[in-house]
Amino acid sequence: MAQAAADHPPPSLGVDNWKLGFWTFIGSECLFFGTLISAYLVYKGNAVTGPYPEDLWNIPLTTLSTATLLFSSLAIVLALEGVKRSRKRFSLTWLGVTILMGASFLGIEAYEYSHFISEGLTLTTSTFGSSYYVLTGTHKIHVALGMIWLGTLWWMIYRDRMPPKDALKLEIAGIYWHFVDIIWIIIFTLVYLIG
Repeated sequence: MAQAAADHPPPSLGVDNWKLGFWTFIGSECLFFGTLISAYLVYKGNAVTGPYPEDLWNIPLTTLSTATLLFSSLAIVLALEGVKRSRKRFSLTWLGVTILMGASFLGIEAYEYSHFISEGLTLTTSTFGSSYYVLTGTHKIHVALGMIWLGTLWWMIYRDRMPPKDALKLEIAGIYWHFVDIIWIIIFTLVYLIG
């Protein structure tokens, strides 16, 4: 029996175990955000008191924040390419741009929150307010955590602790960052454009 096991290579999907595990995590995050988005869609039309979404949305401003976040995905791809090619300065520049774009997104969204609160929409105003803030706030927390992660990787590159063979570390962070972007596209479409 032991000989038969030794004759067979270990099972493999052709994907690094860390990457496979992370894709599994992303799958669970999809379910989590799917639940939050569903709750928002159920409650958005049930607000009996204002302010209402159509009174608040500033589509051009939210489009700007969305574009900023989307272009940050391109920046992280360029940073990963720099790590793979041992181009430290290139990597640091584009990873820094990614982090700055994430910060810009959060800044615009913080401004939007302050405007909504000044107009009377708070977490406790209505079921619409609650579901909106929980959904978008959870996304913003994910962006902030991603920025911390990317900042750590930026420091590793700066300190020459990420040779090309360790590019998987940035690749996995990139998967997370792309996920955050895709979730925002869904939120932007369902909450701001269709809603």
